[in-house]
Parts: sequence; C-alpha cells; structure tokens
Amino acid sequence: MKKAIFFLTAIGCFLLFSNLTWKDNARLINVNMTVAEVLLKLGDSASPHLPKSDMEGVSVERGRDIVLRGWTNSPYGGKSPRVSKHFVCTSCHNVERDEPDLKTTDPLARLNYVSEKGLPFLQGSALYGIVDRRSFYNDDYKKKYGDLVDPARNNLREAIHLCATECAQGRALDDWEMESVLSYLWTIGLEMSDLDLSENEHQKINNAAAGKGQDEEAIALIKSQYLSGFPATFIDPPADRRAGFSKKGNPETGQLIYELSCLHCHEGKRYSFFNLDNSDLSFEFLDKHLTTFSRYSVYQVTRYGTEPIPWKKAYMPHYTKEKMTEQMLEDLRVYIEQKTK
Repeated sequence: MKKAIFFLTAIGCFLLFSNLTWKDNARLINVNMTVAEVLLKLGDSASPHLPKSDMEGVSVERGRDIVLRGWTNSPYGGKSPRVSKHFVCTSCHNVERDEPDLKTTDPLARLNYVSEKGLPFLQGSALYGIVDRRSFYNDDYKKKYGDLVDPARNNLREAIHLCATECAQGRALDDWEMESVLSYLWTIGLEMSDLDLSENEHQKINNAAAGKGQDEEAIALIKSQYLSGFPATFIDPPADRRAGFSKKGNPETGQLIYELSCLHCHEGKRYSFFNLDNSDLSFEFLDKHLTTFSRYSVYQVTRYGTEPIPWKKAYMPHYTKEKMTEQMLEDLRVYIEQKTK
C-alpha cells in the first residue's frame, strides 16, 4: 500500500513539475521569433500596424506583388492598375535588411554592408523591419511635404499612402491592396536574431518571459536595439561647387556609390528618363556638369533631387545627411573625375 501511495505521489509531482516547466518553456524566447511576437509575449501593447487579414482579397502574395512590381492579380478578376507608372517600392527601398547596426545610422557602413550583400544603395530606409517602427517621414520631411506629413508621422498606413501618391507620383491604394501590403510587410519584420544582444541580455529577456524577471525592463532592452524611426536631415551642396567640400575623395567608395546608387535608377533608364552607364560618354557628361546648378550636377541632385513636373512626373528623390555624407559626395566626384582621365 505504501509503495502504491509513493508511486502515485511521485507521478503527481512529475506531472505538476512537467506542467510548470511546459508553461515556462512556452514563454521562452528563441532567436527565430519576431521582435513583435516577443514584445507581445512580454506584455507590450499590440502594434497599430496589424493588417486586417480577414478582409476580402487580402493576401501576403498580393502584397508582395504590389511592393515588388507595383500591381497584382485583383481578387475581382484581371490585373490591378499599377500603383505608379514611374516607380515601385523597391526603386527607393530595399526589402532586405540594409543597415549593419539597427541602433544608429552610418552611411558609409551602410554602403559597405549593401555592397557585401549585393543590394543597391538607396535613398529610402529598408522596408525590412518597418512594421517594428513607430514614426515615419521624420524631421525635415516636413519641409518637403508640409501638412501631408502629419497623418503619416505615426501611422504606417498613412505613410504608405503618402509614399504611393506623392513619392511615387501614383494613386491611392484600395483597402484590400493596403491590407495586403501590410500583410507582406509583416513577413519581413525584425527577428530576435537581428538584435545585437549579449548572452546576459538574452538571459534577462528569457527570465522575463518565464515570469522570473521584469517585463518592462526586457521590453525596453529589446526596443533599445533598433531605431523606432529614422532621422532625416536635409543639407545643402557645397557653396562653391568648384572647390567642393575640400575633402580628399576615395574613388573606390565613389565607384560603389555610382554602381549601387546611380546605376540602380539610371542604367537603361530603369526609373528615369536620364540614362547612365559605364561608358566614357556618361562620365564625361557628369564631369562637365559637376560644378553647375543644373539637374545633371551630382551635387545638385544628391542634395535637392529633382521635382516632378506636369509632363514628366518621374523625378529623383534626394539623399539626406543620414543616407550620404559630404565625404561620400566627394568620393563620388573624384571617381567621376578619375574616369574621365
């Protein structure tokens, strides 16, 4: 009888311990989990960018199509109209991570990073991880878009709308298109493996997830690992374009900028009416206009871009200080000058 009681007690203890362990393990964090998923597990408020996935016609595949090619198969038959006749989202934004350090902005480090990954060097911040951000069109974008920025500043749907109608010079998305785009963007959110966490920091987050630590501290720790919104500072070209910024240029860096940025849009007139390639003619033309105030000066267009006009709405967006430094502009200049010798 005593053996039976002991056996039943042991079984009960085992089941109780197993149940408690399972509950703890169910909350533990692994590197393949999304940042949004972990934050939610820790008790953070749900993201305001969640898609309405139950809306008719909404799908990740349709959202991916719209982002990558500007149109998709309509749920009502046939093809949807192109969002823009001039651009797609990837004209200005990568859909892969393109920042080596998610906590800060470093244009030269970003250039080297995308070069290693085989990505273009673009004016816009990556769409990868955009659902984890909380602010858009920050800082000086108010100067360019005025009051249009206000509804987009903390609302991803409105930011997408502003991008589609103003940046891409296209049309507003239908509701099913907008929610499909959001559905796709949620598939490229940040993962825990993207964060630069030490073993000790991982343990703190795991302890909080298992109910053995401070959830608020863990949430703050995770959010400290990436920018909630990218800064944007508009700056001018050099006052004296013949003298430039009086910095010695690095032609190797300049070549990367030319190949990963200039040619991304201009080679074969991919997103522009202005063609560039690696021919002597292209470099001679750019060198001739370097010191001018025309739309063909790399100083001019890099800092001011070009404006859409009624008969030609395709235009060039500019690079902010956080996307290209003065030194990098001199690197591009010296590369162009070197190619004409």
